[in-house]
Amino acid sequence: MRTKALEALRHAVRGSVLLPGDTGYDQERTGFQSGDRHGPDVLVAAQAPEDVRAAVDHARRHGMPLAVQATGHGLGEAAREGVLVGTRRMRGIRIDAAARTAWIEAGVRAGDLVAEAARHGLAPVNGSAPGVGVVGYALGGGVGLLGREFGYAADLVRRLDVVTADARLRQVTAESCPELFWGLRGGGGGLGAVTGLELELVPVERIFGGRLVFDGGQVAEQVLRTWQEWTRSVPDTLTSAVTLLPMPDLPAVPAALRGRYLAQVHLAFTGSREEGERLVRPLRQIGALLVDEVREMPYTECATVFSEPETPHAYRSTNVLLDAAGLDDTARRAVLAEAGPSAAAMCVLSVRHLGGAFSRTPEVPNAVDHRDAEYLVYVLSPVSEPAQDGAVRSLHARVLAPVTGRAPARNGNFLYGPQDPATTRSVYGDETAGRLERLRAEYDPHRLFRRIGGFAGRD
Repeated sequence: MRTKALEALRHAVRGSVLLPGDTGYDQERTGFQSGDRHGPDVLVAAQAPEDVRAAVDHARRHGMPLAVQATGHGLGEAAREGVLVGTRRMRGIRIDAAARTAWIEAGVRAGDLVAEAARHGLAPVNGSAPGVGVVGYALGGGVGLLGREFGYAADLVRRLDVVTADARLRQVTAESCPELFWGLRGGGGGLGAVTGLELELVPVERIFGGRLVFDGGQVAEQVLRTWQEWTRSVPDTLTSAVTLLPMPDLPAVPAALRGRYLAQVHLAFTGSREEGERLVRPLRQIGALLVDEVREMPYTECATVFSEPETPHAYRSTNVLLDAAGLDDTARRAVLAEAGPSAAAMCVLSVRHLGGAFSRTPEVPNAVDHRDAEYLVYVLSPVSEPAQDGAVRSLHARVLAPVTGRAPARNGNFLYGPQDPATTRSVYGDETAGRLERLRAEYDPHRLFRRIGGFAGRD
């Protein structure tokens, strides 16, 4: 029966069906988060929506849990059994310039969509890393470079094609299935396997932005304090963040940055260069700059705003959402004392400015919660071996303890690595969480879709 079932699956799938030990299995199950790899009983390397539907049908018929992976950036708890659907080969993009929309398949990466949209004078509300899968990013909400002006990526999703647990391929819109449409956009997954989606593009061809890099060993607290005060008066057309991190003393690192603790300000402004220069002036006056890359640029160069690493690696992170008063002088000092250059493990500490359109409910509401937050604070650490996991988690808890409070709210896109139930619950308030659970009970009553770290199919 097992052989017949697998042969039937192979016959139904245009892509590959792989088992442990098969050539290509290890490569296919490995994503960007290299510290954790899925270990499914059956791996379907999908090339088309029908491949995804066939994989879901196989899992349903044989009582096997199912997980989905595109690029593996947002991997939480790895699947150790069942079926894994890899969608990285589904890379189709169609731009409708007149309607200002893009139709993308499940494996499309942000950088590819940015490049294709730019040919039409348009841009997506993408995140900071060009290698991240657009579909998973939107399912988790999507905190983008243009988010203060245009909102979460989930706010701009107009249609989704999704295979639900009954192995039906559904086209989901606000009109055809309003409750499922609400839950898929920002609900973190667990409602089906998305094979593609249509999202609204925005009329942005260029931005004024980039990085200001200071010697954080001298002015880390000053940079964070000045930037936070500055964010209280900037327009919604400016999205920004601060990142603090130690750079290794290695030849591959530019000499000006080698071995230093960096305080970086990241900026993306859609207004004029002249207005951008005026807005940025107070930040440039903080102190001597190691690097000043802030300039007018085509949006196709937007990846340089954060210059995220492109090489797969192992890491863990967590985050907390704060109101305007949540990061006061005392809290800033306490957080920096734990996460700074003397931390027990390397910490990348980042604070992103929210507000603006992030705080506004879209015309068609979705499951993105905690819109009243003003800042997102997250901490990330590389993990070279599993034995480090517990120590890194303890460190992260200490870093965020001064700003966590009794009932922390979190953002699902910035939870990397296995999460405890309390952490995953904190991504949604009670009302939203209850509504999502009712949807899962309706569309996946037998829990076919594995909720990886609480966010199934996120990337």
